[in-house]
Parts: sequence; structure tokens; C-alpha cells
Amino acid sequence: MTTSTITSTHPRTPRAGVVHQPGPFARPRRIPLTRLVSVESRKSFDTRSGFWLLASIGMAAFLTTGAVIAWAPEEQFTYSTFTLAIGYPLSVILPIIAALSVTAEWSQRSGLTTFTLAPHRGRVLLAKALAVVLMAVPCAVVAFAVGALGNLTGTAVAGIPPVWDLDLADFSYFTLGNTLLLLVGFTLGALIRNSAGAIVGYTLYAFVAPGLLAFLALNQAWFRDTRPWVDPKYTQDALLHGGLAAEQWAQLGVTSVLWLVLPLLAATVTLLRAEVK
Repeated sequence: MTTSTITSTHPRTPRAGVVHQPGPFARPRRIPLTRLVSVESRKSFDTRSGFWLLASIGMAAFLTTGAVIAWAPEEQFTYSTFTLAIGYPLSVILPIIAALSVTAEWSQRSGLTTFTLAPHRGRVLLAKALAVVLMAVPCAVVAFAVGALGNLTGTAVAGIPPVWDLDLADFSYFTLGNTLLLLVGFTLGALIRNSAGAIVGYTLYAFVAPGLLAFLALNQAWFRDTRPWVDPKYTQDALLHGGLAAEQWAQLGVTSVLWLVLPLLAATVTLLRAEVK
């Protein structure tokens, strides 16, 4: 006697409560860019160094405000004086945070983990850049809020009426200026990929190069008219003060291309090809 086995050609319906597991060749879903940006934002501040750099923004804002009240003449107690004074320490702290957000993958040897979980380096780099740029708005809010508090306190101590000489356009200029500085730090971090080297590079960019260019413009008449077209800090400082003319916007565009866009392109190409260890 023989028995025959009847095999059904219809697919079996999974039972309730049973999770269907994908096959070994199923294509995994790409990690959303918003999640990458969120992760990169947290990675910038969830370490002790990142936390203290973030805290130093608030501390520097209040210390600068106190210094203005203590030593500035009373006729300079204006909203713009306090806010722009706070912008000086921000111009140092923010680019360092941006640079460290990139160099952490190499200096802390976490790049292999990062690029294993998210193998598309270009998307990771874009997420880091977006996380860096998003810091500009809250930092500008802190500067303007503490500046307003300092303006009220300083004028109350001096017994004079407060002067409110900033508006929404000035807030936009201030935010754009901080955004450019953040991108400069980000570019140096992506180009050098070493924390100490990136900080030294920004020190040369922010303090040494502008001094040399200013000295050259002071002693060479032919360079005075050329300096605004080649000195990035000259045009970025003018942006923080607001009210740029058409020629100044053109100068800002030229210096941004020379000192930001071209180095960032070079950094992106080298980073995409660099060996991760």
C-alpha cells in the first residue's frame, strides 16, 4: 500500500501573534536622516567635554555681560553692546564644538562603529553638518536673551533708560554669522580629522591670519581695497554687526567660497575615501 502526500500550492497564512521574520537576503531599511541628525546632536553633548563646552556658552554669556556692566562707559549701555560682546566668546566656542563633532569619529576611534551602523558616509557627514547648523539659532536666542537682561540690569544700575537698538533683522545677521563660524569649524574638523589639529587650525584662522592680513593692509596701500575680498573674518565680523551693503554681501560671498566652500568640498572628498580604523 502506498500513501500519497498532497502539497498545497497556496501560501500559508501566519498565525496570530507570530512575527514574520525577513529572509536572509531581505534589504534593510535605510536609517532616516532625521534620526541621524538627532543622534549626532546628542553625541556632541553627551560626553563630559561636550557638556562643559555647552555649559561654557551660558557661563561666557553671563561673564561677558558682567564685564560690560563693570567696565564699559554708561553711554555704551545699549542692547547691541551687550549682545555683540556675548558674540565674541561664542565665535570661539561654537566652532570648537563643531570641529569636535567631526573629529570624535577618528580621535575617539568610534568611526568604525558609526560607519558600520550607517555605512553611507555622505549621509552621516550631512547629518553632522545639519546638527551643527541647528545650534546657531538657540545660541543666538541665548545671546539676545542674556543681552536683554544685561541691558536692563546695566541701565538700572546706571540710572539711565535702556536703549533697544536691535531688531529681527539683526537677529538674522547674528544667526547667519554664527552659522558660518560653525561651518568653518565643521570644515576644519572634516579636513584635519584630529581634535587638537582642528582647534589649532581654527586658532590660526580666527586670530593669526586676520592679524597678519590687517598688518599687511595697514602697511601696503595696494592691499587695503583687496583685504575685504580675501579676509574671511573681516566680512564675518561685519555680518555680525548687520546692515551690509551690496558690495559687502559680494565680499562675504567671495570669502565664503574661498575659505569655506572649496575646503569643505576637499574635506568631503578625502573623508569619503579615508580608511576607517
